[in-house]
Amino acid sequence: MRGWSSVRLAVRSLRAHPLRTALTTLGIVIGVATVITMVALGAGARERVAEQIESMGANLVLVWARPAVVGGARLGAGTQPTVTEADASAIQRDIPLVAAAAPFTSARVGLIHRNQNWITVLQAITPEFLVVGEWDIAAGREIAPGEHETGAKVILLGGTVADRLFGETDPIGQGMRVNNVPFRVIGVLERKGQSAWGQDQDDVVLLPLSTGRRNIIGRNPATARAVGSISVKVTDARMLPAAMTEVRAVLRERHRLQPDQEDDFVMHDLAEMTRAQATSSNVLSMLLAAIASVSLLSGGVGIMNIMLVSVRERTVRSACGSRSEPRGETSSSSSWWRRSPCPSWADCLERHWESRRPMLWPASQTGTW
Repeated sequence: MRGWSSVRLAVRSLRAHPLRTALTTLGIVIGVATVITMVALGAGARERVAEQIESMGANLVLVWARPAVVGGARLGAGTQPTVTEADASAIQRDIPLVAAAAPFTSARVGLIHRNQNWITVLQAITPEFLVVGEWDIAAGREIAPGEHETGAKVILLGGTVADRLFGETDPIGQGMRVNNVPFRVIGVLERKGQSAWGQDQDDVVLLPLSTGRRNIIGRNPATARAVGSISVKVTDARMLPAAMTEVRAVLRERHRLQPDQEDDFVMHDLAEMTRAQATSSNVLSMLLAAIASVSLLSGGVGIMNIMLVSVRERTVRSACGSRSEPRGETSSSSSWWRRSPCPSWADCLERHWESRRPMLWPASQTGTW
């Protein structure tokens, strides 16, 4: 019963002071909305990082040849062709933690289709590349094993390239030229979007490694089966450090490197940069949470101020309406006093003081009443 009375009293108070009620509600809503918004932004950043990891292909290690050093100057990539297709086959065969290893070579090429042209990245690949990079085919088909062996002039287009060259036209079966070499489009890759470092992953074309060596990129005079890089997919992300150690041991053995010699190759964990970005996202989430907490605290302080004013006003009004009868007053005058409202805080305080003065200074002492 007392609880229901408290509820009715609270509702009556809210209706009696609509502006105060609105301001208090606004403070609560702003504080809670700020917390929800900041937490949502942090969660969105973490989801974005997870999407980037998935788009690049999970559990990947990239291996490429260390650039040659001549006269103390380090030359560009590919100047020391030490990584080969045979290395990729040995990594996949000898290391149980490796699910697949895909050798590939990259180059910048010019594409032409009728009156449209575009410059993009060409990847000359083996069949394992689509598995390692987790590429799906959006339209058409993938490159057949026989086309890899014979060096067929077939090509897969990324979504960005397909849009630039063909627009709304279906590119499957269409002809195009890569560095003035004719090719036939057999498929379009599923879109992946931007990578963790802002690169458009759909701005790419794929063709067989044998075709790229023969018609586009050419063979290295020193090592005919040399490749630019090897992309290694590990079975379990938790075993990535152990897999990298085993890959390094296999390559050092195959390259006949002595213990005191440095590696003639470079290994890089593609998730490393993404993990750094994830750490930055976590820091950002903590910062947003701190800002939201300050906003909520500020709103709480404002609400406490409003409630303090409300409690003090209620205390003063209660004192005005429930005073003891002064000496010499009749009960009728006392009833009239209780029924008479206080028009303002100042009037209420004045009445409160007038009601208490006869008790503090009786008429026999003051001689005035």
